[in-house]
Amino acid sequence: MDYKAIGFKAGLEIHQQLDTHKLFCQCQSKITENAEYTFERLLRPTQSELGDVDRAALEEAARKRRFLYSASGTSTCLVEADEEPPHAANEEAIDICLTMAMLLGAKPVDEIQFMRKIVIDGSNTTGFQRTALVAMGGSLTNVRISSLALEEDAARKLTEKEKLVNYGLDRLGIPLIEITTEADITSPEHAQQVVEQLGVLLQATKKVKRGLGTIRQDLNISIAYGARIEVKGIQSLSSISKVAENEALRQKGVLEIAETLRSRAKKSDLKGIHSIDLSAVFMNSKSKLIQNQLKNKGLVKGIRLAGYHGLLKLEQTRIGKDLAVYTGLASGIGGIIHSDEMPGYGFSEQEMQEVSKRLQLGSQDAFVLALGNETMVDAALNAVLRRATMFFDGVPEEVRRSLPDNTTEYMRPLPGAARMYPETDVPPVRITTERLRRIQLPEKPEEKRKRLTMQYNLNEEQINQLLSSGYEDDFERLAKQFPVLESVIMRTYLNTFSELQNEGIRLEFIDEKMLIEVFTALLKGRYAKEAVPAILKYLVMHPDSSVEDAIQGCGFQPTGEKEIVLVVRRIVAERKDFVKERGMSALGPLMGLVMKELRGKADGKLISTTLHEEIVKIISSTTQTN
Repeated sequence: MDYKAIGFKAGLEIHQQLDTHKLFCQCQSKITENAEYTFERLLRPTQSELGDVDRAALEEAARKRRFLYSASGTSTCLVEADEEPPHAANEEAIDICLTMAMLLGAKPVDEIQFMRKIVIDGSNTTGFQRTALVAMGGSLTNVRISSLALEEDAARKLTEKEKLVNYGLDRLGIPLIEITTEADITSPEHAQQVVEQLGVLLQATKKVKRGLGTIRQDLNISIAYGARIEVKGIQSLSSISKVAENEALRQKGVLEIAETLRSRAKKSDLKGIHSIDLSAVFMNSKSKLIQNQLKNKGLVKGIRLAGYHGLLKLEQTRIGKDLAVYTGLASGIGGIIHSDEMPGYGFSEQEMQEVSKRLQLGSQDAFVLALGNETMVDAALNAVLRRATMFFDGVPEEVRRSLPDNTTEYMRPLPGAARMYPETDVPPVRITTERLRRIQLPEKPEEKRKRLTMQYNLNEEQINQLLSSGYEDDFERLAKQFPVLESVIMRTYLNTFSELQNEGIRLEFIDEKMLIEVFTALLKGRYAKEAVPAILKYLVMHPDSSVEDAIQGCGFQPTGEKEIVLVVRRIVAERKDFVKERGMSALGPLMGLVMKELRGKADGKLISTTLHEEIVKIISSTTQTN
């Protein structure tokens, strides 16, 4: 796609957890799974300084949800419960933000003043999030930095069932640095590059958390004739470019749909539309979905959507799904049915004809049905009409949620200035020249990249991976202590850690002390290097175990050279015909079979050499026979 031609513009918001105690109390900032107590709250919107109420807060309030909070004394106190005023702001967190400001060439403010940002989705017990501007300006290559802010992280959503949402308070209050760029990003690939550069700078401070969920990216995206869309909660760095691409395509598709709608109907055509009770049409329906609702004293209502025929099922825009998500949030209904899904749901042709007749559908119209109790159904269909009306004007300005498949869905309206007002419980913090002078800047990534290239046997890709992961200092310390294991240490940080994380292993439980013990045992020949991942996994899952326990538990007692030869000879002998047929090409498949028996018990190079020798013997004997 020609992103310049469609007027693609994007800005980034990076939210990174800082590796300190919480922002407004001394509680440790760690995730704890076991709750010791719970409490429940209802939240309501409040007015801003000027007496306005934020539209996003109003929409959330209309959902009338209750919030259950789960907490543990190891990571929460009365501050998180909003039963005690916040303490003074975390000075270390402020210094980390100032460090990043200097690295980006941003100008710190003279005084940090915390504000309250109204958020009543339950993610904060107070009904607002505390945030403070720390610096403005600066740049990263060809992208301007708009601002750096310090704010508290939100509570962690655990479950949601009907009108009750359960949050864990362990994450609430963890300090976050928010870095916002101007809309200078010109393509999805450019967005990916900027995120990676910012990630390397953040890791360079050595004061940010690592691992899944510790960094979140938001994208503000627009195209020509569209509107600003804020995409929230992109967890994976590798997803940035794909999310940006899909959102640009969606907006392009919505603009095309708006043009089609305006050619077929008028926006005002939707204003006079009212829902109609269609329960009688389906009294003898064979659809289980319909019959279940009617048996439970529910009803079926429908509305006509002027001009929408064939537009609800288009893959790139997925307007039908969009209507369902928007309607679900507004009314709590489980789903809607639209005409572009027909035939489906067990509806007969006769039923569809009768629905079309009663709703007075034209050839270019669509319909939407909602099932349930009358209050919920009416709220749902009113929401469908509101949303359908918006698309006549093009792309609605809003906040959308990033999904696992790198698409987005409606989340809430874009908040306005009415959501902010001053925080009166946290004193302001003066940023003096003396304080700025005390800030010690870390080695810049480009300088560190050159040094690592000269000092270690690493290629450019490996160095980039180390810098982006933030493990380069850890790697250097261990590589100096175990120089002959440099490649094993590098592979542990760059490959093993991500593999273990994908298996659900918590990397925060693997500290440097554990790694030193693991590599010391490897150096002594207690196991083979291929066993490192399994031993680390064992130690995390059995926290009271020693490395020796892990070796025994995994069955990785070292195997002697004689036993290796016997295993290799047996496997080769069992597959002699295969070796004769494939020759040296048999090495790879047979290596896999041998490693199944000897992985972690013997060095892979020794096994490969032994296997190579045995294959050569068979090939040689075959040649002599011929």
